[in-house]
Amino acid sequence: DDALDIDETCVMVLKNCGPKGYPGMAEVGNMGLPPKVLKKGITDMIRISDARMSGTAYGTVILHTSPEAAAGGPLAVVRNGDMIELDVAARRLHLDISEAELKERLAAWVPQVERPLNGYARMFFDHVEGAHTGADFNFLKGCRGSEVGRDSH
Repeated sequence: DDALDIDETCVMVLKNCGPKGYPGMAEVGNMGLPPKVLKKGITDMIRISDARMSGTAYGTVILHTSPEAAAGGPLAVVRNGDMIELDVAARRLHLDISEAELKERLAAWVPQVERPLNGYARMFFDHVEGAHTGADFNFLKGCRGSEVGRDSH
């Protein structure tokens, strides 16, 4: 939308696309640049998401942020106009608000993703961990590494 208040100095944020927010963590993190920015000859902007994206995507993209927005991570409370600091060398990503403001926003936060009522979807939502640990089930910790008893083909 050309009316969107965005230019090349902005950081684009995509929320609720991590393991809980977009179950299974599908490749939905591809964020194309707005046409009005592309028309200016700009070919890259910083984009941040709790999603994953294809390896064929391009540009300055921070993905798999964790804890994800759907789990109440800081990404959940990012607002239009917030300043976000990125320091690649120091491996630091910072939402530039005070600790008090962050606590206040998180306390008022209401999940945008509904918790499934039952079945596998409920089990997945309740037990999947964040991207930083592999988006695996928490109850499988320590259960890996068993030998395969026969050829698997």
